[in-house]
Amino acid sequence: MSKELKNTAIDADELWGFAWTYIKTVVDTLREPFLILDKDLRVLSANRTFYLFFKVEAEDTEGKLVYALGDGQWNIPKLKILLEDILPKNTFFEDFSVEHVFPKIGKKIILLNARRIHVADEDQPMMLLAMEDVTKQKQLEEQLREYTKKLTLEVAKRTAELEARVKELENINKTMVARESEMVQLRKEVDTLKKQMKK
Repeated sequence: MSKELKNTAIDADELWGFAWTYIKTVVDTLREPFLILDKDLRVLSANRTFYLFFKVEAEDTEGKLVYALGDGQWNIPKLKILLEDILPKNTFFEDFSVEHVFPKIGKKIILLNARRIHVADEDQPMMLLAMEDVTKQKQLEEQLREYTKKLTLEVAKRTAELEARVKELENINKTMVARESEMVQLRKEVDTLKKQMKK
């Protein structure tokens, strides 16, 4: 092998090493769980947040197919199709929802986003799989829906009660007006009788 080819190979390896270190450093600083997958959908790396969030170790994650992680929670046919299309079609997806009871952390609702990582060495295509835990947000949305439903029912109930009370008051008012009218009539009759008696 010529000296130039050796230098080119070393330069490419150094460049790849630099790029890989850069990618991992960036991913490790992010607050959401992330996986870096190879072309076969094996986990090349996961960030610290992933390990903390899912309470797993690197040896249980790295080198494994994404579908084999945990108890197979990522082995979802639609997710498989989406992930398998990213590298060959240079596509991406956002907000794919996974609801699952995860070992060690319980029921979670996770939104997934995935995209190809573009690096100089296209012989080693990779993708980034980002995860966002929206469990609390979904729980709050459900609580808000329940509260709104209860509030709507309470308002409807109170409105019906008020309408009934208004009708009752209207009836009382009509009765009082009728009695007042009777009283006026009786006064007229009494006045008429008084006048007749004076004559």
